[in-house]
Amino acid sequence: MPLLFSYGTLRDPAVQRSVFGREPAGRGDRIVGFRVEQLEITDPEVLAVSGEAFHPILVRTGDDGETVEGSVFEVTEAELLLADAYEVDDYHRVTAPLSSGDTAWVYAARA
Repeated sequence: MPLLFSYGTLRDPAVQRSVFGREPAGRGDRIVGFRVEQLEITDPEVLAVSGEAFHPILVRTGDDGETVEGSVFEVTEAELLLADAYEVDDYHRVTAPLSSGDTAWVYAARA
């Protein structure tokens, strides 16, 4: 199963139920080579699900010394597509290394 790293709203059980129809089991980890900034959300569908006007967004730095704490979830390919639909156009899905040595999908800022 694919791994999905979340550092923001996809960690919220209510958002998980809305997006995936379930609460996937997760474990703590850190993503390497990124920092977190804030993004103002204007998409009404995303606002309705998250209830938050500002969401965190990862920006790739390439510096292995910079890490961001989050959670890793095992999801299906179909659930990755559901997450793609939830994330607004400012995000795109990329693979990135984790402190644990795993590699996971994550939503980060478009370059």
